[in-house]
Amino acid sequence: MSKIKAAIIGATGYVGEELFRLLSSHPDVEISHITSVSYLGKKYTDVYENFKHITNLSCSEDNLEKISDEADVMFLALPHGIASGKINETILSKCKVIDMGADFRLKDIEVYEKWYATEHKSRELLSKAVYGLCELNREEIKNSSLIANPGCYTTCSILSLVPLLKEDLIKEDSIIIDAKSGVTGAGRGVSLSNLYCEVNESIKAYKVTSHRHTPEIEQELSKVAGKDILLSFTPHLIPMNRGILATCYAKLKKHISYKELKAVYEKYYGNEYFIRLTKEGVFPETKWVKGSNFVDIGLSVDERSGNVVVIGAIDNLMKGAAGQAVQNMNIIFGLDEKTSLTTPGIFPV
Repeated sequence: MSKIKAAIIGATGYVGEELFRLLSSHPDVEISHITSVSYLGKKYTDVYENFKHITNLSCSEDNLEKISDEADVMFLALPHGIASGKINETILSKCKVIDMGADFRLKDIEVYEKWYATEHKSRELLSKAVYGLCELNREEIKNSSLIANPGCYTTCSILSLVPLLKEDLIKEDSIIIDAKSGVTGAGRGVSLSNLYCEVNESIKAYKVTSHRHTPEIEQELSKVAGKDILLSFTPHLIPMNRGILATCYAKLKKHISYKELKAVYEKYYGNEYFIRLTKEGVFPETKWVKGSNFVDIGLSVDERSGNVVVIGAIDNLMKGAAGQAVQNMNIIFGLDEKTSLTTPGIFPV
């Protein structure tokens, strides 16, 4: 079997770099193209010195029509609003596309344009896009040519809450998600708010009641619950490079013991390689998943208040972005979906 030719569109951001790292060691993949607007014509090793002796590729223009003639799969690591203007039916007829941005995640075009304040340029393709949360949509992913790779906060939050909604255990209007992210979640662009002196020794909430991942979480949880879900989501910026910790709260409809709750999560995730359920009284830490594609989930029942607390941890650049994208690619091409993704968390760092 010949190797899968993969193109990374937008290879010089943090997600693009993480994709390159994973794909360069993938036994079934050859990286055929890398593109960058900021570093056009530069050797990749001049942008990221850590890839010396690994690649001789240089950054080219993002001519997707031409690249789709030669690549089997394209990963789009681009800011929102760009992919929808570049992807069309002709490209999808020749090449699989995994979009890391938000353009094909939200099915309601009005919701997308309201939250992202930009026009969607390929509405006709929304019905073709499959939401690429692998553990939930594996069968749909297998037959798709356009994957909307989920957001980082959304991946962690949705997987933390799905079993509760599937089993009708919580009041749907009581969900609160308190999430923390490392600075790489903001991308590689220069921003005053992300400078070392601005971030170090401080924690802050941002985009309170207005973060763009809110409607994405609500959309996917509503599908699971079979009814509309409205929730409160507040993200925080933490002075670390990578990682997400989401603490999710909800009011239980009836009393449930920890043992019963753990059994529910085992029912849905017991056979999922990338989801690890912690023991009673042990709760996830971001250092356990750093550099890995794992999702760690811890559970607790608050007997006093009647609330359930679920804590999820992921690496935002891995399961929250590049790792999940490679997992999607593995599924599409009929490979073992763990290929190139079994590295444990890097500790200490």
